[in-house]
Amino acid sequence: MDLEALKATAQAMVAPGKGILAIDESHGTCTKRFAALGLECDAENRRAYRGLLVAAPGAEAAISGMILFDETLRQSNDEGVSFPKLLEDRGIIPGIKVDTGAKDLALHPGEKVTEGLDGLRERLAEYYELGARFAKWRAVITIGDELPSQACLMANAHALARYAALCQEAGLVPMVEPEILLEGPHSIEACYGTSAETWEILFKELAAQGVALEGLILKTSMVLPGSTCDDQADLLTIAEMTVNCLKANVPAEVAGVVFLSGGQTAEDSTIRLNEMNKIGGMPWPLSFSYGRGIQAPALQVWARDHQAIGEAQNVLVHRAKMNGLAAKGEYDISLEV
Repeated sequence: MDLEALKATAQAMVAPGKGILAIDESHGTCTKRFAALGLECDAENRRAYRGLLVAAPGAEAAISGMILFDETLRQSNDEGVSFPKLLEDRGIIPGIKVDTGAKDLALHPGEKVTEGLDGLRERLAEYYELGARFAKWRAVITIGDELPSQACLMANAHALARYAALCQEAGLVPMVEPEILLEGPHSIEACYGTSAETWEILFKELAAQGVALEGLILKTSMVLPGSTCDDQADLLTIAEMTVNCLKANVPAEVAGVVFLSGGQTAEDSTIRLNEMNKIGGMPWPLSFSYGRGIQAPALQVWARDHQAIGEAQNVLVHRAKMNGLAAKGEYDISLEV
């Protein structure tokens, strides 16, 4: 393991004013999003749409890396230039989603465990050769009656830690993503408690596997009330509770913390990130790794008119730059157009 190379990549991923764009939706998720806009989710449409994201002029000002899907990592533009090469040429680090999805956890109704460890060492070696320099693995945690269970938290943390060790062995920075789902009536206090427990167990498992935290990125949820909770917290409460929970449970050695947008509106995810960075005093950079939070406006433009590539790219870059400012605590609503 070349720890210095891993540290350099991880630090570049959370460079000041920059974050990660996730364009790694599975075919199933992509089909749902395309269908909602009347689009067919075939290979060529996926290539065309993701190609405009990869090639967006000026995106490198606020986007340090892009998480690709296996199919996307292997695709090229109309001139035959591979997507990873297009990113590299502009200083954007190619990444790759490597888990194979969340499956039902045996004997634990309503809970999931993420799979994909079988054959992962060989896949990571291939992804490195194809140009990837970081990877992502997502686990999903549900808050509910008697949920999450210890079994769920431990199974997912163990899988994340084994994945992370294999990544570092292969020369890729692991992005570990324990997503606490927003759906449900749970309070922000319940989310705080679940977040704290999830991170505590995760970092114990990472330590047990010998993972170097200086070469690792935590991608996680903000501390939020459930989407159907009657008591929706205000901006400052969300920011303070998220920052406090992170400080209490995430080691200072971690290279960076990035948030997923996870069901929030594009604007909410930006404003909340900005408020956290205004608080300051974090031991690690606090940035973004948004999918829908950056992509959604661009997809809507492209869905209306496949020829409006420039307009879609401009919308994407604007959203990325707004989040880049939020990553420095310098965003203001007046900057929206």
